[in-house]
Amino acid sequence: MTEQLPPTIDQVAAARWQAQAPQQAPWLHEEVARRMHERLSWIVRPPGIWCDWDPLRGGTEGHALVAQHFPQAECLVAETSSPTGQALARKRFTPSLWERLRGAPVRFGMPQPGSVQMLWANMALHMAANPQALIGRWSEAIATDGYLMFSCLGPDTLRELRAVYDALGWPAPGHAFTDMHDWGDMLVRGGFAEPVMDMERIVLTFATPERALQELRELGRNLHVARFAGLRGRHWRAQLLLAMAERLADPAQGGQLALTFEIVYGHAFKAPPRAPLSITRSAPAR
Repeated sequence: MTEQLPPTIDQVAAARWQAQAPQQAPWLHEEVARRMHERLSWIVRPPGIWCDWDPLRGGTEGHALVAQHFPQAECLVAETSSPTGQALARKRFTPSLWERLRGAPVRFGMPQPGSVQMLWANMALHMAANPQALIGRWSEAIATDGYLMFSCLGPDTLRELRAVYDALGWPAPGHAFTDMHDWGDMLVRGGFAEPVMDMERIVLTFATPERALQELRELGRNLHVARFAGLRGRHWRAQLLLAMAERLADPAQGGQLALTFEIVYGHAFKAPPRAPLSITRSAPAR
C-alpha cells in the first residue's frame, strides 16, 4: 500500500543502491552487528536453521559471530543485491573444508516459506524502498514461533549534518529515518508478535570533513526525493567542507568533527496465523 511507503525515499534510487554489491561492510555495520549479537543472549531456543539477510552489507564479522553462537545451526545466506553480489557472497561465506567437517552446513539462496527459525538482518531496513513489504518477506520466511533480529538507523541519525544543510538552505542530506515505535507497528502488521525495540546513539568522530564524507558514502546514499537534482561542482563541495569543519567541530571531542548515529534494534516472534472468524446466524423465530 502506498501509504506504508517511506514518503521521502526515491524508489528508483533505493533500488539502484540495493543492487550494488559492496566489497566490504562499513565499520559501523560491523560494530552494530557486534552489539546486536550481544542481544542473542535473550534467546533461549537456538534455531535449527537461521538466515543471514544481505550479509555483504550486514557484515562478515557479524556473520561469524552468529555462526559461532549457534554452531549446530544450518545457515542460509540470502544475498539480494545482484548476481555479482551473490557470487561474492558464495566466495566469502562458503566455509573451508575443515569448517564444514566440524560445523553445520551453509547454503545460499532465498528462504522458502516457513523454512527458518531465525532471520538476522543487520542495517538493511532503513534503506529499503518498501520496508513493509520487506518485513512481509521476512515474516513469510520464518516458521511460526521463530524470530527476527534486526537493526537499522533511527531518526536522530546525522542530526548535526542535517542542521548544516538546513542552515545553508540546501535540501536534506538524506531521507528521513523511521522511529522505532513505528517499526514496532509495522512488525505487527507484518505478522510478528511481541516486538521488543530499543535504541542507542553512537557518536563517530572524524579528523577532517573529507574523511567524514568518505565514511558516509560507504554507509549509503541520499535517497531523498527532494535531493539535489544534478551533480554539484567544486565550489559547492568546498562550501560543504568549510561548513562541516566550522559547524561540526565538537570541543568535547577534542575539536574533531562529530556525527550522531541513532541505532534501532528490534526482535519479534512470528505469530501463529489467525484463525478466520466464522459467523453463524440463527434462524428467526417463527
